[in-house]
Formats: sequence, C-alpha cells, structure tokens
Amino acid sequence: MEHTATSVQIVMPQHCNGASKPRLFGGQLMAWIDVLGAVAARRWAHCDVTTACVDSLSFLAPAYPGDTVVQQADITWTGRTSLEVRVNSYVEHMDGTRVLTNRACLVYVALDAEGKPTPVPAFVPVTNEEKIEWAAAVERKRKRESQHTPGL
Repeated sequence: MEHTATSVQIVMPQHCNGASKPRLFGGQLMAWIDVLGAVAARRWAHCDVTTACVDSLSFLAPAYPGDTVVQQADITWTGRTSLEVRVNSYVEHMDGTRVLTNRACLVYVALDAEGKPTPVPAFVPVTNEEKIEWAAAVERKRKRESQHTPGL
C-alpha cells in the first residue's frame, strides 16, 4: 500500500512575502504541506480525509524566488480512524544538493461517504527509521492528549 507522496514546486514571486529580500511565505508552504499530507493520507486510507491538527511545524531555513522546493510525505502512525503524516520540505539547489527547510507532522481523520470518521488500514512500521518515526508519533499523540481540554 502506498504510504508516501512527493511534490516539487518552483518558488515564484506570488509565493513570497513582502520582505525587503522576499522569501517563501510560510502560509504558502503550509498550504503545500497540507495538500501533500492529505494526498498521502488519502492514498493510505482510500477515502477522503480532513486535517485534524498540525502537531508540529518547524521553519528551519528560507526558500527564495527561483528555488526549487521538494517535499516528501510519509505515513508515520495510524490509529483507528486517524493517521499522522510527516512532511519534509527541502530547498533543492541547482547542483542537486538539498537543505531541509521545514518539517511538519499533521494528523488527518479518515471520512466515510457521510463525512463520519471511518477506520483506516493499520500502518505497521518495518524499517528502523519507520519504527523510530512511529515511536515519535506515539509520543506526540500522548502529548496532545495530555493537553486536550474537554469541551473545546
């Protein structure tokens, strides 16, 4: 079952902020991240999904007009009706080297035809990297649950 998705964008002037040295607007990158994360989640769940939360979003390096942004989305954890997707975004230089510019973890909920939560296939980590990511996702879930305020 497919548990990854990739995307490539060229940063255009309309994607940039209004700074004196324009760089990629964080909101634009967030939109690209959410779309790609949803693609990976839909491929895994074989149904519509909705974004439940952005658990972590770290801006590590800028991207400038003309830069190529390469994104990789991977399923890191599944629950009964929800799943976590990690999206790494890189600036790819002309020589092919990549610099991690953003890492985000998003939680999606799978939806049936009536828009109600529906079970997702279990993701079973196999590689050491997948097992490490799974453990980190479980810890993020634990932290979210400990911070949850009932009724909100």
